[in-house]
Amino acid sequence: MAQVGGSSHRWHFSRLGGFDQVRLETEADVRHLAELDQKLWAALSCPVSGLEFDTRTLTLLDSDADGQVRVQEILTAVDWTCSMLRDLDSLLAGSDELPLNAINDDHPEGRRLLASAKQLLSYLGKPDAEVVTMEDVADTAPLLLESAFNGDGIIPAHAAEDEATREIIEEIMACVGSDEDRSGFPGISQERLELFFTAAGQYLDWWNLTATDPALQPFGEHTADAAAVFFALKAKVQDYFVRCGLAAFDPGAEEPLNPSAATYEAIMGHDLAGTTAELSQFPLARIQAARPLPLSRGINPAWSETVRRFVELIVTPLFGDVEALTEEQWHRIKERFVPYEAWLAEKAGVEVEPLGVERVRSIVESPAREQLEALIDKDLQLEEQVAAIDQVVRLVHYNRDLFRLLNNFVAFRDFYASGAKAIFQAGTLYIDGRACELCVRVENVDAHSAVANLSRTYLAYCECRRRNTGEQMFIAAAFTAGDSSDLMVGRNGIFYDARGNDWDATIVKIVEHPISVSQAFWAPYKRVARMIGEQIEKFAAAKVEALEGKASAGIADAGAKAVAGGQPAAPFDVGKFAGIFAAIGLALGAIGTAIATVVGGFMALRIWEMPLALGGLVLVVSGPSMLIAYLKLRQRQLGPILDGNGWAVNTKAAINIPFGSTLTKMAELPKGSERSLIDPFAEKKTPWKRWIVLAVLLAALGFAWNKGYVQQLGQQLKPLIMAKFQKADDTAATSADKEKAAKPAPPAEKKPEPAAK
Repeated sequence: MAQVGGSSHRWHFSRLGGFDQVRLETEADVRHLAELDQKLWAALSCPVSGLEFDTRTLTLLDSDADGQVRVQEILTAVDWTCSMLRDLDSLLAGSDELPLNAINDDHPEGRRLLASAKQLLSYLGKPDAEVVTMEDVADTAPLLLESAFNGDGIIPAHAAEDEATREIIEEIMACVGSDEDRSGFPGISQERLELFFTAAGQYLDWWNLTATDPALQPFGEHTADAAAVFFALKAKVQDYFVRCGLAAFDPGAEEPLNPSAATYEAIMGHDLAGTTAELSQFPLARIQAARPLPLSRGINPAWSETVRRFVELIVTPLFGDVEALTEEQWHRIKERFVPYEAWLAEKAGVEVEPLGVERVRSIVESPAREQLEALIDKDLQLEEQVAAIDQVVRLVHYNRDLFRLLNNFVAFRDFYASGAKAIFQAGTLYIDGRACELCVRVENVDAHSAVANLSRTYLAYCECRRRNTGEQMFIAAAFTAGDSSDLMVGRNGIFYDARGNDWDATIVKIVEHPISVSQAFWAPYKRVARMIGEQIEKFAAAKVEALEGKASAGIADAGAKAVAGGQPAAPFDVGKFAGIFAAIGLALGAIGTAIATVVGGFMALRIWEMPLALGGLVLVVSGPSMLIAYLKLRQRQLGPILDGNGWAVNTKAAINIPFGSTLTKMAELPKGSERSLIDPFAEKKTPWKRWIVLAVLLAALGFAWNKGYVQQLGQQLKPLIMAKFQKADDTAATSADKEKAAKPAPPAEKKPEPAAK
């Protein structure tokens, strides 16, 4: 127990993983969490994704949306949750249900939150429910889809009470745009409503100027149509008279100002009905010096209909039935439209112009604005309740998940607790006759392994795939028991995630570190055996290759000799082979001498010295490997494995040998199982092996007798044996003397007195 940082709360700590971890067990522990020194927290930051934890809860905690949950965000969530709940019983239990009576309605925000919870249950058709469950808050969007009023101040078209209002809402959205309602539908807000009616007022004020100024309506009710035709032809008519003026200025320019024969030839091969764009580029009529613009004949076909409307709406009302338009008449038409053009330039409220002036006037003069504002006010009355539904969702998530997160963030209780799984443990990998429970999800194998290598833990990175869904992920599995003899890249296993789904797992990378001291004990012998095996394989392969080469050469030589007529074979070189045999004998002699020296030295030892010699030899061979492995296993820790995934681990979090044995479980027969040692497929035992062993023992015994080792051993044992027998005789004699001394002496016989004479 301890009081930390001057806190009045009495904290409890446990020594787990080589460091003191705070025990969060009571409501008081949670309420005073802000008083706990951050240096005593197990972690300072964790990622939002990649954990076996509700991602939505982590997202709610991540207030700045940077993908990390930090200490201050945890403390803020704890403080808010404690103020919203009367007691923390359901939070400590990690319950999926939040009782309504647990919400603190003495707090102003708590009252709003309670009302929102009841509103949510009403939406769900459970107005009499006394708890809000995780299922209730799983997806609140469909609830809002069914409600036209959801407190966001935006009115979709289906919120209208009649068809006329619905039509106006749609027209307003078409003119000034829309906002997306919380339910996902387009609608209008108070701002959109203000924008529309402001534009409508400006448009009507601008249009009403025509009623007070006759110059703005030179063609009466047909002015708008006449203006449209005028503006459509204005540039082409102006172009025509300029061209005619140039032809009058220079008669030689008349022909170039008209389309050339080559221009007509270029379009002759096309369907002229589809060449309107090309024809529209030609002048309105043929260019001649000082020629008026013809209005009935000789008009460019691409503009004939527009010219007809021009004559009907403008020329005839001004000049009567004329066949051509002079340049002076054209200037008079332009003067008529000068006030109109100035009026158009000052147009306001163009957003509502597509509706037409009459429709705009009818909307403005109707009570539509007041009706729409009433609908918006009705929607805003639910603003606080609906907005607090998000807070209800937050509280239900915190009620279930927050305490568990604290025991995986402030402390690593779930990691070190028996039978529990930490939020960073992705599942269990079954491979090579063992189950690895410390498996973490990995986004980038190379980046993670560069950091995780500092954990001094044997890690196997696996690519996991699900065949039925095509999903893929990578994990890093820690091997903390057994050995690594059969672990290699390409080895396959099965990974079970935290939800019980199975994945095909294939090792793609290995970070090698000692797994156990027992593996380190056998490692030197395995390396020597592997080296000898490799050398034997190389030697055998070389001999086979040499034999095949000699056979091929012999066959080739035999063929050559047959062709040459069978020359006599080279004579046997006795000296050469004698030298070879002498060299072989010398090598065997040296090996025998070395063996004899080792065996002789060993046999020269006393009996009790021989086990010590063997133990010393084993210690010399395996001791350094075991010592290095032991030192590295003491440095094995969890921190770098999590740091590689974006955690900020604040302590060492050791994985010592006893704890490591619980993270990797080896294959064991169930208790009470029956086991038969009879293997019908076992290799058959042959007697010649026994004879070879017996022959070797006899040869060793004979060699030892010949060298006098047996006699020396007998001489060394003789004093020990004699001393043992002497000790036994002395013990027997001593016992006899003690028995003799213990017996009473027999009475002395009296001699008869001589008879009296």
